[in-house]
Amino acid sequence: MVMKISIIGAGAFGTALAIRACQSGSHRVSLWSRTAAHRVALKSQRENVRYLPGFTLPPTLAISQLEGDALQAELKDQDLVVVATPVAGLRGVLSMLAGVDVPLAWVCKGFESAQHDAGCGLMGHEIQSQVAPQRQAGVLSGPSFAQEVARGQPTALVAASAHAAVSQALVGAFHSPVLRVYSSSDVIGVEVGGAVKNVLAIATGLCDGLYLGLNARAALITRGLAEMTRLGTALGAHAETFMGLSGLGDLVLTATGDLSRNRRVGLALAQGKSLAQVVDALGHVAEGVYTAHTVVQRAHSLGLEMPIAQAVVDLLDGRLQPQQAVQALMGRGPGQEF
Repeated sequence: MVMKISIIGAGAFGTALAIRACQSGSHRVSLWSRTAAHRVALKSQRENVRYLPGFTLPPTLAISQLEGDALQAELKDQDLVVVATPVAGLRGVLSMLAGVDVPLAWVCKGFESAQHDAGCGLMGHEIQSQVAPQRQAGVLSGPSFAQEVARGQPTALVAASAHAAVSQALVGAFHSPVLRVYSSSDVIGVEVGGAVKNVLAIATGLCDGLYLGLNARAALITRGLAEMTRLGTALGAHAETFMGLSGLGDLVLTATGDLSRNRRVGLALAQGKSLAQVVDALGHVAEGVYTAHTVVQRAHSLGLEMPIAQAVVDLLDGRLQPQQAVQALMGRGPGQEF
């Protein structure tokens, strides 16, 4: 089935998905960036030099130049809209798309800052429940570096939604011989996995940057998965989701893959660099830096302990030095694994 697909957000992953959708069938795909200058550059250069250099945009990929009402009119005619902004931009985009009644999904991972909520920051499905509660929406997530998706290397993702039409639209848009898309109804679990793994990747990068060894890395990932599952099930997720693509799969990729920005944060902190230096050098968003505090806040509000996430927060805030963070974790008393 030929689909009309619009991707809102021309960062690395939004661009990679646009490339894949064009190459997985005869879909009519458009890509939109929030800045006019970036849209002009994409259209003239046929490459996302800023966020995904080295990949030529397919000739069939349209770069939408529309704004305001004209953009909304275009989106109303689509079969699927994918929001590929950072979490910080999701609320604004959902508000902008209030009158666009087509299946919608977002691919951002993490928590919004707490400025819109009296308590803790919100995940994507919680933002949607405030801004557009009647929308048929969902999330596309899983272990996926943008460069590998764009290159057509084998990848598997999960499309999670309470609405079958959304999951089916995501499968129809992106499922191909090089990109498998599995369906799930556990939106909470998929979003918790996608958020918490970024925090744990910082911890694993720190572990590797301090040359603590493979035993330590395995222990950290495994206990991190336990923390992720503990928070997710307390929020209403299914435990088995965390053994899937958006849990264990995304955690292993982000914690060990050299393309992981969050892992690079931990590696750089282990070298004695300041957080400001690390963030400036990245040039892209490392969601774990902004998500760590909210993860711990949500856990505390539920009466849960997440010692690895807490150690990351203390490290980012300067209360602990890298070696002290390790000592804090290893100095905990014995306990049962489950």
